[in-house]
Amino acid sequence: MSDEGDEVSTDSMRRNAERQLGRLARARKAGFLGLLVTGGTAGLLLCVPLVGGAYLGRWLDGLSEGYTVRWTVNMILLGLAVGVGNVIWFFRTHGR
Repeated sequence: MSDEGDEVSTDSMRRNAERQLGRLARARKAGFLGLLVTGGTAGLLLCVPLVGGAYLGRWLDGLSEGYTVRWTVNMILLGLAVGVGNVIWFFRTHGR
């Protein structure tokens, strides 16, 4: 049996646990105001592309004759995808 493999996995587990405890300590220091700012930023990163896509889609639908919501629905879905991507990017880059 190899003791080196056990030592490497133990060291990596220890570093991972220390990193997670550090994140927890920083989160507690931020408090309610930090949580409010982070939540508000994530909400804006999600909602702005969504609403922008709805307005753009409605404008494109208004250019065509007859009643259609084809562009509106597609732009809302695109805005939702962009917004979710923004939120994921935000938490990956600022969550460290």
